Amino acid sequence: MKVLLITLWVLLFFILTNTKFVVCVGICRENEQRALEILKKEVYDPSDFLSSWVVGKDCCEWEGVVCNNLTRHVIDLSISIDMFDFRYLRINNLEWLTSLSSLENLEMESVDLSKANEWLQVINMLPSLVDLCLYNCNLHHITPLLDHHNFSSLKSLNLSSNFNFGSSLPKWVFNLPNLFSLDLSYCNFIGPFPDGPVNLTSLTTFKASGNYFNCRLPKWLFDLNNLEHLVLYRSGIEGAIQSQSGNVTKLKYLNLSWNYLNSTIPNWLFGCKDLESLDLGLNRLEGTVSSLISNLSSITDIDISRNMLTGKLPNVIGILGKLEQLDLSENLFEGDISELFNVRSNFLSVELRNTSSLSTLDLSWNKLTGVVPESIGQLSMLQHFSIYNTRLEGVVTESHFSKLTQLQSFSASRNNLTLKVSRNWIPPFQATQIAIGGWNIGRSFPMWLRTQNQIMYVDISDCGIQGEVPTWFWKLSSQIEFLNISHNQFVGEVPIISTDEQSGSPLMYLASNNFSGPIPLISTNVRELDLSNNSFSKGLSNFLCETKNGSYKLEILNLGGNDLSEETPDCWMNWPELTVLILRDNNLFGSLPRSMEVLSNLLSLDLRGNRLNGPFPSSLENCTNLHKIDLAENEFIGNLPSWLGMRFPTLIVLILRSNKFDGELPQELCHLKNLQILDLANNTFVGIIPRCIGNFSAMVKGKKKEEDDLNLQYSTYEGALIESATVTTKGNMYQYDTILALFTSMDMSSNNLSGDIPISLTRLAGLRSFNLSKNNLTGRIPNDIGDMKVLESIDLSENQLYGQIPQSFSSLSTLSYLNLSDNNLSGMIPLSTQLQSFDPTSFQGNKLCGLPLLVNCSSDGNIPNHKYEDDESDKDEVDWFYISMAIGFALSFWGVCGSLLFKRSWRHAYFRFLDHSWEMLLAKLPVY
Repeated sequence: MKVLLITLWVLLFFILTNTKFVVCVGICRENEQRALEILKKEVYDPSDFLSSWVVGKDCCEWEGVVCNNLTRHVIDLSISIDMFDFRYLRINNLEWLTSLSSLENLEMESVDLSKANEWLQVINMLPSLVDLCLYNCNLHHITPLLDHHNFSSLKSLNLSSNFNFGSSLPKWVFNLPNLFSLDLSYCNFIGPFPDGPVNLTSLTTFKASGNYFNCRLPKWLFDLNNLEHLVLYRSGIEGAIQSQSGNVTKLKYLNLSWNYLNSTIPNWLFGCKDLESLDLGLNRLEGTVSSLISNLSSITDIDISRNMLTGKLPNVIGILGKLEQLDLSENLFEGDISELFNVRSNFLSVELRNTSSLSTLDLSWNKLTGVVPESIGQLSMLQHFSIYNTRLEGVVTESHFSKLTQLQSFSASRNNLTLKVSRNWIPPFQATQIAIGGWNIGRSFPMWLRTQNQIMYVDISDCGIQGEVPTWFWKLSSQIEFLNISHNQFVGEVPIISTDEQSGSPLMYLASNNFSGPIPLISTNVRELDLSNNSFSKGLSNFLCETKNGSYKLEILNLGGNDLSEETPDCWMNWPELTVLILRDNNLFGSLPRSMEVLSNLLSLDLRGNRLNGPFPSSLENCTNLHKIDLAENEFIGNLPSWLGMRFPTLIVLILRSNKFDGELPQELCHLKNLQILDLANNTFVGIIPRCIGNFSAMVKGKKKEEDDLNLQYSTYEGALIESATVTTKGNMYQYDTILALFTSMDMSSNNLSGDIPISLTRLAGLRSFNLSKNNLTGRIPNDIGDMKVLESIDLSENQLYGQIPQSFSSLSTLSYLNLSDNNLSGMIPLSTQLQSFDPTSFQGNKLCGLPLLVNCSSDGNIPNHKYEDDESDKDEVDWFYISMAIGFALSFWGVCGSLLFKRSWRHAYFRFLDHSWEMLLAKLPVY
């Protein structure tokens, strides 16, 4: 009996000492109570998060504090704030933690520890710590090396979202043998991973996304034989994925997306039988996808999108019965799309009685061909299906949607597909997104759209639809956040575009139809509105000046290519969010109103092709973020203000052609460092070309970085509105948009500019086109023009340039247009593969010889046997030169000698000077 009682007491003691209770029996240890009370007094807690921490009350009853039931030591401490909660709590030091010697779990989330510089040293004094989480605590320093650490018991370490570390990875972290979970995501760590060896034998989860390692994957990573979760999303990983797997065979979740990996997908990955999620998207992976991918029998999610993978679609993917999400978009896959469905049972699980688990299938932006397989319609769990911008053709019928009852988004625009369904067809789904832009759906408006009560995104652009838009659709549009019905043949007036102002920021694209009447009023929350290339008439007053409570949120307004007239009203103060304003090709007149100065967010302004007048609009002086100003083909007058070159540091396009601007070009223009296109043609500017034009840095460097190109895409709908410029080059007018970032041009033709061509022009090594024709320029063509290696077009015609064509012209291998006609150039046309291919009219009206002209050159490069009147005048000029020399010599000789002959005193003085000079010379000669 005594033995039984002793056994029961021992068992009870074991249970009490090894069990954690949220509600403690007894009171907190005195020293630990005091430490937490000190924290309560010193913490900055304006939102009173620690309101339950009542001083004098047992700390074991405080929220977030857990004590051991028997020893009464604090073993858990949790202070967590929702990161999206704007309330605030700051702890300035952690010295009080040293009193919590039995602490096993410490969790602080979104607590400001920015002033707790000693945090690591203090935590290093907690020998029993098992779990440490300091998530989003604004820590800004971590010691790379520790002489001694007490973290041998640590099993979980989370330092994620401390964005201010900015140092290399701490090496001590990689020598914690009991650690099974490590999260260093979004800490702004830089530099490579530490060299091996490491001691992470227990590690199962490693997350380090959102850093800047800029290195290859370390070899030791592939020796962690217990690793199950590896997440290095957007962390600067580069180079190849190791071709050998090492001991990594237990992987369940792998995310290496948004990096710079440039190898093929290694086959060892397909041997990870337990792999459930594979994300390699947004890299530079190449090659084909091995058929071994069919070995991933546990996989539910595959994302290899936005790479450079080639070959045919890996059709064996279809046998992966547990697959739920498959994203192969934005690669170079080719071949017939039906190969992915070449087996009737593809994507159907036998275990689930021939039903599919596939919910997302994205094949968009590839080079696929063929017709859409009808078996798509059997994927009953499919929610998101995208074949956007592939090369599919053929007919899509009701059968393709027969069992798609769960379909939410169907994105299939930019294909050569035809939709044939009955007029009374009722789709089996209730979709939120339908995009079939570019399909042939017939002339009638698709009535089946009326059944889609939850629709929020509609693209039926370029579908060949005619007639008026039904009234019910305009009512339905009140819930739509994206509407694109452009490039059809719709007619009639557009009613008020009324949307739910409590939800979303709608994008409305109604361009390139035959809509007429006044511009429709819109709700204040509409963000993008494109009504261009229609027949809207009257003016802007009713649209711009309609009073509303609060200002409009519109960012993009495109009204170009309509029949708008009247003056521009002074109501722009209602539209402060505008970033893009396009009013080109209308009949607007008058000067720009002063209220445009409120458009400080404006990035692009296009007013080309109206009848606007007045001086260069001073109301633009506050629009300092502009990328483009196009005022071409209007009636603006006066000088260009000096601030034009000072107020627009980001300006890329400046087009002022075909106005009535005059005066000298201000030197301040040269401050526009980012300018790529400068067009001042067809005005009456005078004076010289500024000598500082070589300062246009963007014309010196040429192509910009890829990430800079994104700045020219203004719409949140990809490709809907890309910055463009109408440029006259090579004798024709061109529209540049998608390649605008690659093009550079300078046009000052048809003015009254004088002086020579500045030598600094040849510094613009990235310039592709320049036109200085029809001015009064004199002097020579700069000799170093051959340094402008990417020049495609040169027009210097109808000036007064003289001298020879520089020999460096022969190195301009990209030149495809040249006009040097009607100048005073002379000599031989340089020999090159380019120059002799141009039409002779490019050189006419000069004194040139050699091919492509039919005038032969003499041995010295000049024109022999002068047959032209100009040549005779040259001969007369040479004869008069020698005659003038003879007359000058005679006058000089008799001017001196005649004076000596007839003036006796001058003659005696001259001879005395000669005698004196002779005696001085003899005195200096040596005597032998």
